[in-house]
Amino acid sequence: MPAQTLEHFNTAPPDEARRTLLACLRSPRWARRVAAHRPYPDLPALLAAADEAAYDLGPADLAEALTREPLPALPAGTYVAASTALSAAYAAYESRFGHTFVICLGGLPCPEALDHLLAAIRSRLTNDPEDERVVAREELRRLARQRLLQATKGRGAASTGGSAAGRDQPPSARTRPAAEGPLHVAAPAHPSVHV
Repeated sequence: MPAQTLEHFNTAPPDEARRTLLACLRSPRWARRVAAHRPYPDLPALLAAADEAAYDLGPADLAEALTREPLPALPAGTYVAASTALSAAYAAYESRFGHTFVICLGGLPCPEALDHLLAAIRSRLTNDPEDERVVAREELRRLARQRLLQATKGRGAASTGGSAAGRDQPPSARTRPAAEGPLHVAAPAHPSVHV
């Protein structure tokens, strides 16, 4: 997402504002709702509206956002054993819940983030599907808030490549295991991690 200020977000054409929002959380309903209430008097008001719209996502909206969530790369220097363990955990999670594992690790240094990530996925694999939907919704909300905060502070989010919708996501700690090729490795520049 391009760097911008709250003022720019408030005055941008509706389509541009929705594109900015969709780079934060890939729910068209969420993006329309947040964009429709512009202008926001300050950043806390924008973040509160984004949170409220995320809490109101229905099951279909949540499923759509989870399906569209990009898959970032593992941190540089990740051991092959950790990559293998994460790949197996991701596959087990997706098989059990039918969607991508998502987590926000804002503020954790890289070495701690990887340990926290492994612990979280193992723990969440024990959830029943309804409890896990609640957790996944909260993690998406936290990621959207972090991305929106970055975007409106004028710093923008680092690019992760991929589709137009996914190229402006903050880097994080994993990529989807691919049967046809090796895991990609990239150094994260942002503490948010979604897998």
